[in-house]
Amino acid sequence: MSEENNVSSRRPSPLGGRKPTKDDLAAFATDDPNAIDDILPPDSEGLKLLIVGINPGLWTAAVNAPFARPGNRFWPSLHQAGLTDHLVDASRGLDPADEQQLLRRGIGLTNLIGRATVRADELSRQELRDAAAHLIDRLPVIRPRAVAIAGITSFRVGYRQPKAQFGEQDTSLIDGWPPEVALHVVPQPSGLNAHYQVADLARIWREVWDSIEE
Repeated sequence: MSEENNVSSRRPSPLGGRKPTKDDLAAFATDDPNAIDDILPPDSEGLKLLIVGINPGLWTAAVNAPFARPGNRFWPSLHQAGLTDHLVDASRGLDPADEQQLLRRGIGLTNLIGRATVRADELSRQELRDAAAHLIDRLPVIRPRAVAIAGITSFRVGYRQPKAQFGEQDTSLIDGWPPEVALHVVPQPSGLNAHYQVADLARIWREVWDSIEE
């Protein structure tokens, strides 16, 4: 993908680059289904990996940048895995150059559910199931080689796979999933997830990426 084809349509941080305050965060706890913009190429050409969060947290919505809350292990693990050439700091918004770096590498980001919440457990089972089906509907348009969903509990609920484990999934068990699109489930990178540190997540991201490059 050439950078010329990747003109961003993402909105800048609503806070103009400053750190969110407690009052700012509270203002983003709404039912807005589009609290954060996707990172996707305009024509999906060359999209290798679509990373799918469950839904944005309030900090992420406040700055319109994925996995933006300080302490989240997403960006450090992506960098340690070699998927970015430097450590991205999205805590006050995503630099357009960092967005372009992801797109040039063939990495896109979206969420199952667009509305922001304090915790993922505020999402209903039906909401997760509707969102899971909607992601399947989007795949023929987005056309990634592989999808990585970050969060096993929500994946199990959304796709009715109660026994699913981390790693590559058997997509024949998921009604409507395109067989040509690989599916991985990876740990949620929140700093609250004590079971997976940056090095653990980096190893997993490397394994996912290597499976695509094979």
